[in-house]
Amino acid sequence: MTITDTLGLGFMTFAFFLGAGNLIFPPLAGFLSGENMSLAMIGFLITAVTLPLITLIAVAKANGKIMGLLPPLAATIFAIAIYIVIGPAFAAPRAGLVAYEMGLKPFLADSNSTFMLAGIALNISQLLYSLIFFGVAMLLALYPGKLLDYVGKVLTPIMLSLLVVLAASVFMVPATEVGQAVGDYQASPLTKGILEGYNTMDTLASLIFGMLIIDVLRRKGVSDSKEQTKYLIRAAFVAAAGLAFVYISLFYLGATAGDIAIGADNGGVILTNYVNREFGEFGQFLLAAVVTLACLTTVIGLVTACSEFFNELIPSLSYRAFVIIISLICGIVANVGLAELISISVPVLYTIYPVAMALVAVTFLTKKFSMPEFSHRIVLSVALVFGVIDGLKAAGFDMGLIDFMPLHNEGMAWLLPTGLTIVVCLLVKKPNSDPLLSS
Repeated sequence: MTITDTLGLGFMTFAFFLGAGNLIFPPLAGFLSGENMSLAMIGFLITAVTLPLITLIAVAKANGKIMGLLPPLAATIFAIAIYIVIGPAFAAPRAGLVAYEMGLKPFLADSNSTFMLAGIALNISQLLYSLIFFGVAMLLALYPGKLLDYVGKVLTPIMLSLLVVLAASVFMVPATEVGQAVGDYQASPLTKGILEGYNTMDTLASLIFGMLIIDVLRRKGVSDSKEQTKYLIRAAFVAAAGLAFVYISLFYLGATAGDIAIGADNGGVILTNYVNREFGEFGQFLLAAVVTLACLTTVIGLVTACSEFFNELIPSLSYRAFVIIISLICGIVANVGLAELISISVPVLYTIYPVAMALVAVTFLTKKFSMPEFSHRIVLSVALVFGVIDGLKAAGFDMGLIDFMPLHNEGMAWLLPTGLTIVVCLLVKKPNSDPLLSS
């Protein structure tokens, strides 16, 4: 691959990650963390940049078969759960919602017109936008062989140029002085930042984007696994650098937002208010272009990856059929309110994320385990059990009986038990069969 191809691959990877969550969560986290912004930002960068980077490298290291040591049924169920969460259930519809809320709604004189369908009130402008947005994503996802060309070499450079302009303005024209920390950001900003990074879903996305990138490389004629690993790692570092640049800018924007952030229930409102105040109508067009391109490229990647996975799972339905089905489902789910969709997704993420992070950890340690298959299975089982506990707590269930568990109140009860299980698996040696006994 040429240098241009490699950069295009890195830009494509960055574009796939930079979607809805990457734009709406950092400004709100920056506003709430205030004076503790640095610690909160470090925590956020751990789960929203470092972990996705490491996960992409783990996928490359495993040649795309990161779940290869799990029982086939368990691996399939876990993969289906990830693809549903990252695809039609949460991440892709959320991207469409954010694109509407920040890319079109500010320009509408009346965005509240609704009509009833099967007893459900639907917003007319939101429904029409969803159909067009996911229709465009569907058309581009129908030709996965062209992803590197029209996402990595065309859409992403345009989006990056717009982001650089926006980021430069944030540091050159801050709204106010950094404010006071509130809520959990007062006592434990680092932990809160780590948990907030879950919401981007980027670590889960890395598991499927890594395999998608390998597929793109194959289509470009890179068939050697070592070469695929090399290019995937290079793309991962380009994407990580871009994401860190965006997050730091948006955290600072939120921390210096002042009055424009009061009453905001998501970072998209803060970002929109800032751009309106500093740049007026031109800025609003700039932001609309950035958000629409960011969300569109992410949805293209998600729809493509999900369609390829389900096509392999159910070969009787073609790849193109799945693209159409998944795009249609995304368009329907995208008509749920943004705040409602985020609140529903949080408990699910608290449950699945520990398993994903444990999977990445054991992938790097596979050669250190004397019993790799057993170690993978027991570590992920422990992560799942405690992830469910964290998920139930996030869903509002009374988990007072297990308040004694370390980090339970912080929503990270899984961390210590999973870490201890990994250590035990590293120390346990495979029993040697005694030839005298066997005889």
